[in-house]
Amino acid sequence: MHILVINSGSSSIKFSLFEAEGDEIRSLFEGEVAGIGGAKGSFKFRDAGGRDLSGGRSEVEAQTAVEAIGLVVEAVSGQGLPTVDAVGYRVVHPGAKLDRHQRITGEVLKDLEEAVVFAPLHDPAVIEVIKDMMAKFPGVVHYACFDTVFHETMPEVATTYPIPAEYRERGVRRYGFHGLSCESIVQQLRAEKAISFPKRMAIAHLGSGCSVTALVDGCSIDTTMGLTPTGGVVMGTRPGDLDPGLVLYLLRQRKGDQVGELEKMLNHDAGMVALSGMPNDMKAVREAVMKGDAAARLAVEIFTRSVKKALGGFIALMGGIDAVVFAGGIGEHDTRSRAEILAGMDGLGISINSELNGAKGDALRQISASDSATMVLVVPAKEDWMIAVHVHQMAQSTR
Repeated sequence: MHILVINSGSSSIKFSLFEAEGDEIRSLFEGEVAGIGGAKGSFKFRDAGGRDLSGGRSEVEAQTAVEAIGLVVEAVSGQGLPTVDAVGYRVVHPGAKLDRHQRITGEVLKDLEEAVVFAPLHDPAVIEVIKDMMAKFPGVVHYACFDTVFHETMPEVATTYPIPAEYRERGVRRYGFHGLSCESIVQQLRAEKAISFPKRMAIAHLGSGCSVTALVDGCSIDTTMGLTPTGGVVMGTRPGDLDPGLVLYLLRQRKGDQVGELEKMLNHDAGMVALSGMPNDMKAVREAVMKGDAAARLAVEIFTRSVKKALGGFIALMGGIDAVVFAGGIGEHDTRSRAEILAGMDGLGISINSELNGAKGDALRQISASDSATMVLVVPAKEDWMIAVHVHQMAQSTR
């Protein structure tokens, strides 16, 4: 069975083709169309061995998600690649009605369109892509995998906001995100024979979007993101948690489309880009810090402090911790962020080995010091693989 996975963002579309045989699911190729809506976009397409399949088309122009998906379809339909049997989509927010991954039907699409109110900057593009792909591949089964499902194990005390019941009854609650990333990490740790599976664990998924999730026995019990992916710890372009009074103040200061403008600001112009005055690129911010840039230094300090506070709170909530896991672009590759977040936690039994932390690598690895009571791990987030696993399971269950 060959499964095409579509991971659609606000300005990019990532795609992967997986082959499922028995219980084994392996990647055949992956690619990305980035810079959607801009004057100059980029196109990457390579096989599992890293061989470039783009045919020299590294620069492309795609003004809409549908134009970008046209490039994806053209890529996967050529070069003698296997026929697609099923398509799986990462959907950020399914709303209040959908609490499990499922085959996409007209009713499911209707529910997703109703859920746009919860994620107006994330869901519309993926819904557009789903509709276009269903038209292009009418004989193929399409499945939606939600970033929130993994967090359905959170108790009511973690999901409930202290607001009037009339809003809670409309589905206003903590949903949590990065669930597919967290689940892929749990699966990798369960399969890793060299370590004991941690009973109490915190996963810090740190990329453009950032969250920290507390897990007991591999199940989510709390997480920093809430109703939307805007809350929680400080992120690249999002502020994380803010005083509600501050949001009201910002609304009063704006004219015209107040909600729309504020929404754009909180999702695209806040967070570290607002603090540093630089593009959303941690490597560039780190270089600026090394050159003495005070704004960049403050941005990094606020970011790492917010993650440290979230981690500390979850350690208290779980009554201790057995493993801290770093994932995502920053979590996997920025050695300084890992060190700064865990600095001063020796008293909690958490310390890292500087040499192991500084070593480069893309595989699951342990970076904790030999005398650390808590394991510290770097684990790659495999969201697309996790989607392929779910699609394969759903397809098998309907046969």
